[in-house]
Amino acid sequence: MQEINDILSLIDSHFGGSQWFVLLLLGTGLFFTFYLKFPQIRFFRHAIAVVRGKYDKEHELGDTSHFQALATALSGTVGTGNIAGVALAIHLGGPSALFWMLMTAFVGMTTKMVEVTLSHKYREQTEDGTISGGPMYYMKHRLHLRWLAALFAVATICSSFGTGSLPQINSISNAMFSSFGIQQYITGAILSVLLALIVIGGIKRIAMVTEKLVPFMAVAYLLGAFSILAYNYQNIIPSVASIFTNLFSGTAATGGFLGATVVWAFNRGVNRGLFSNEAGQGSAPIAHAAAKTEEPVSEGMVALLEPFIDTIIICSITGLVLLSSGAWLEKFENRFQQADTVVLAGRYNEDNPEEKATVSDHILGKKLQPLYTGKLHVEGGKITNTDVTLLHARSFAENVQVKQGNVVYTGELDVKNGRVEMPLMKDKQVYLTGKSLLHSAPLSTEAFKRGFLGDWGQYIIPLSLLLFAFSTSIAWSYYGDRAVTYLWGSKYVRLYHIIYVAGFFLASFTDTTIVWTFSGVTVALMTLPNLIGILLLHKEVKGSVTEYWKRIKK
Repeated sequence: MQEINDILSLIDSHFGGSQWFVLLLLGTGLFFTFYLKFPQIRFFRHAIAVVRGKYDKEHELGDTSHFQALATALSGTVGTGNIAGVALAIHLGGPSALFWMLMTAFVGMTTKMVEVTLSHKYREQTEDGTISGGPMYYMKHRLHLRWLAALFAVATICSSFGTGSLPQINSISNAMFSSFGIQQYITGAILSVLLALIVIGGIKRIAMVTEKLVPFMAVAYLLGAFSILAYNYQNIIPSVASIFTNLFSGTAATGGFLGATVVWAFNRGVNRGLFSNEAGQGSAPIAHAAAKTEEPVSEGMVALLEPFIDTIIICSITGLVLLSSGAWLEKFENRFQQADTVVLAGRYNEDNPEEKATVSDHILGKKLQPLYTGKLHVEGGKITNTDVTLLHARSFAENVQVKQGNVVYTGELDVKNGRVEMPLMKDKQVYLTGKSLLHSAPLSTEAFKRGFLGDWGQYIIPLSLLLFAFSTSIAWSYYGDRAVTYLWGSKYVRLYHIIYVAGFFLASFTDTTIVWTFSGVTVALMTLPNLIGILLLHKEVKGSVTEYWKRIKK
């Protein structure tokens, strides 16, 4: 598993986690923002009117209403990125990462409008009578780049697993296990059956489910979040200040947090912002293509609202909950993820400022320290080596115990280049527990305990994840089946659904870190062809928007 994660991390570092990818993503959004004269501000009220049906006409081609298309697209974006993704961004980049998430969303509002407009303009009616659209159709019909369209469609299928299936059920099952003790495979099995029943019904059934589910889950989550902020009201202003004070200097080591550079905050904030709202990825245009309208730009206006709702509202609230609670700085008892565990050669003491700074520089990549290779000697669950330092989740690990099943372990563990190999002995996995920083859904869960509800607050996250992430999986099954339809026709959609549901189940008990790393790779592979395509067609977009606005004024 660790070798696979290392390979995926290497690929991700050259694509989704690289500075050039981040700059291309933001640069595209900034270009269209200025080129179209800030449409996210100028057309905001008009977009709301379109969603409300003010400009609807009867007997227009399509399968869903404007609101259903928006709800389906939102169900694809409002998911683990709003809960686990925000927590991961702050864990990696500090409070300033939240700022870059919001900036990504602001320029992403324009990007989303552009990609939806183009995709809706070149949609098709398939042999089974349904509407199929997405970036692959404007790449094929307008750019005449069939190879680019095929590349995008293949990337969409991969991303339906990397974004819509694997990380969603993984976060749900882990949250249900930590909060209610329900085994991951049980959660996976139950939700897999429900998912199968919904996706078989196609876009109309999906739209019926999402238009009811999305408003309910958003309101329920925000009410819980506001109760946490009300309880920690005295920390709100300092939390907001921390987002901006370290924007150009990085976040210094404080508490259990070992610091973050400006580059880390920028890269992870933008990367997680994209995962949250998917602006530029080309996924939402597939849902919007099914909307009943002959005006492609009007559907682009509807899409403009998505990053605002998904990231600027929901992610901001999640971020403030995490920061005001202080949970992101504290260590908690947890079971260590193998991929997050690193063993350094040499003993470092967190209470010694110089040694803590040395480890911080290692974590931030400023000055790497030697990694340990050898054996860890374990007696009664305790590591007896005196020449090593164990790190977990980018923090000093404390009170470390080695267990096999439910009993303490005695023996040896092999370590290669700082990575601990966890053997499976007598059908029982050897694993590490102790205190360290948390990230993703477990961090959000701890933050939600810091409110009026006390320990009862921990149930907000698993229940929200259940709704958010499951709706995301529903929407992405549709994105994937439209890509399959484009490549091979409708006859292979049923086979895709079977594989999709099977992967959904298997991911419920897969290593979290590997799932998130794979997700980052698939997002990049899907985004790049789409950004290239919309940049090539920038003049057509401007002409379409100008003509549309003239008709609206008349």
